[in-house]
Amino acid sequence: MTQAVIFDLDGTLTDTESMWHDTRSMLVSADGLAWTQADSLATMGMSTPEWSGYMSEHARFGPSAELAAERTINALLEQYRLHLPVLPGAREAVRRLAEHWPLGVASSSPRVLIERALEVLGVRDLISIVRSTEEGNAKGKPAPDAFLWVAEQFGSEPAHTVVVEDSGNGILAGLNAGMPVIAIPPRFLPPSAEVLGRVAAVLGGLDELTVDLVRRVGA
Repeated sequence: MTQAVIFDLDGTLTDTESMWHDTRSMLVSADGLAWTQADSLATMGMSTPEWSGYMSEHARFGPSAELAAERTINALLEQYRLHLPVLPGAREAVRRLAEHWPLGVASSSPRVLIERALEVLGVRDLISIVRSTEEGNAKGKPAPDAFLWVAEQFGSEPAHTVVVEDSGNGILAGLNAGMPVIAIPPRFLPPSAEVLGRVAAVLGGLDELTVDLVRRVGA
């Protein structure tokens, strides 16, 4: 039976994957450089040290990984302050599942952005465990580290810990953790058909994330 549920954040509960792309593109282009959708796809799921290193090395933005991270996170915090786009049904889905299972969030966003997003969503009190891939020595997605760490804190078995994800690397991270994955593909940089063919269920939106489905998937 299902023992716990772990949500991704960006692109799953908040419509922020494109915000990440636009913010990086704005910052990099201001320095006379280029940031493409291919760069966003390559960095999707990476931990902060990984994506900031990519920005510094591949996009020549920085001049160091540390400064690339600082400038990007500060710009995103300002964007979050002005407007954080919440995906339809996000609050309701979290509240619905919280009545039945402990909930966690495993995200590649920095902790400060995760906490801000959950505060805006109004569901922070329903999320028992939060893990950013920037914490500890965790590798970013598609490595399973963040999902496995959250499950360990819950004491739940991977096979009975349901992951809700949107991105290709996030889905692969859940699968690499040995967990059943429910995918909600985004419009911006959706996963490949091959990756979607490996998940337990593909949904059109969070309104379709029902208690019965989660119970069945994690059985």
